[in-house]
Amino acid sequence: MVNPLNHGTFIPLYYQLKEIIEKKIETGEWKPGDKIPSENDLRTSYNVSRNTVQKALNDLVTEGLLERIQGKGTFISKPKIEQSLTSFYSFSKVMENKGMNPKDILLNLDIQTVPNKIAKELQISVEEKVVTLQRIRTANNEPIILETSYIPSKLVPGLRREDIEASSLYGLLENKYEIIVSKAVEAFEPVLASKEESKYLQIEEGAPSLLLDRTAYDIQGNPVEFCRSIVRGDRCRFYTELL
Repeated sequence: MVNPLNHGTFIPLYYQLKEIIEKKIETGEWKPGDKIPSENDLRTSYNVSRNTVQKALNDLVTEGLLERIQGKGTFISKPKIEQSLTSFYSFSKVMENKGMNPKDILLNLDIQTVPNKIAKELQISVEEKVVTLQRIRTANNEPIILETSYIPSKLVPGLRREDIEASSLYGLLENKYEIIVSKAVEAFEPVLASKEESKYLQIEEGAPSLLLDRTAYDIQGNPVEFCRSIVRGDRCRFYTELL
């Protein structure tokens, strides 16, 4: 049974419709992955204009409760993967702790020089060679992060694709090269996914995302990796605790 909207109140109709949809999600009547009724069906069911329906749905998409898939419709979003920023973390271990299966897809492995900004983060000269490693980080076979890591080549002589495909990066650094990553400094900023990024992450071009820059350090405090990532904004949420 459809809950009628109150056309005689000061509360905007789009907001009333938005609250109804939110309640359906909260109570589990509409579950993650479910396709919701079309805009026309909602307009007819609640006796409102197309603009009212679109405003309610747009707000819920922006808030991450709904997602649009071109050519298919609007769906209830999957719960976001949450991660605290209060301590050092590894993507692979975080996914495993959440009962998800992490997997990396190696896109590129190269040795090259890097721009001054990256060299500065790694505390090396711009003439020094750096291993560039680009991967898609997935959880349960769903792409979550497009990640490019830069590691001074002198720290990882003989690094092979097989090594990377067989282990987590930090596990490889520790077990093969005796480099223990003990801390990292991260910076976030909101961005819109580019055409290339959207292709790898299976999201729409221009989708809200997070640009994450991370510099990782060994136990002596020496930088061993600079990593630039594009993180899906619809699937990830970072938080911290203020004391």
